Amino acid sequence: MEKHIVVYCTTPSNEVAVAIAESLVPGRLAACVNIVGGISSIYTWKGKLCREEECLMIIKTRRELFERLRERIVSLHPYEVPEIVAIPIVSGHVPYLDWIDESTG
Repeated sequence: MEKHIVVYCTTPSNEVAVAIAESLVPGRLAACVNIVGGISSIYTWKGKLCREEECLMIIKTRRELFERLRERIVSLHPYEVPEIVAIPIVSGHVPYLDWIDESTG
């Protein structure tokens, strides 16, 4: 099982993304959060086709922190059902992975 993960989370605005990131990083739940603005999301919600402009948070952390990170995001996120999905990092630049460990340890 991979030790490090990338978590994707969409938000309705840059302000929401920054607020969540500024809780995760100082709280040592994430080493880094990249915020990508201006994405278009098309999805079905409660039987209706929706199209929204969102921001994407790309969060780097350790797998063992996922549940705490997920709980923190849910507590701060305005969506009823926020997207919070983790993808394992199967390989990476070892000094960068070590930095994730140092930043979240």
